[in-house]
Amino acid sequence: MLQDTRLAIIVNPELTPGHLANTIAAICIGIGSAMPGLGNQRLTDSRQNTIDISSNRPVPILQADGATVRALLLKALPKEDDRVVVPFPAFARSLHSYADYETQFPERDLAQETIDGIGLAGDVKWVRSLTGSLKLLR
Repeated sequence: MLQDTRLAIIVNPELTPGHLANTIAAICIGIGSAMPGLGNQRLTDSRQNTIDISSNRPVPILQADGATVRALLLKALPKEDDRVVVPFPAFARSLHSYADYETQFPERDLAQETIDGIGLAGDVKWVRSLTGSLKLLR
């Protein structure tokens, strides 16, 4: 399945540069954890320096306003087994520990939350159907 997998990260371009970077990084960790085959490899150069690769496929960073990001999340849910959906709800930024996030999450309704970004990984057609009209973040 990994062979036909496409990735996309969609963020609200109105976020500050620091929040954009944090949102994208957190989403990437979530996607990588759910699909370790996207980057769980090592390469060695001619001098025998071994590195862990960053990704074995492109990771486009797309932009959409907050309402569109939330709408994309709701279209991507409910999540199917061969798809990865990693949202970054804005309320998470105000929490100081994962335990707080884990406790509060079940009390939240993502349809009512501000979603700063979303990461998608799955079948090429599915990801394109959700992101095909979005522009690259510049």
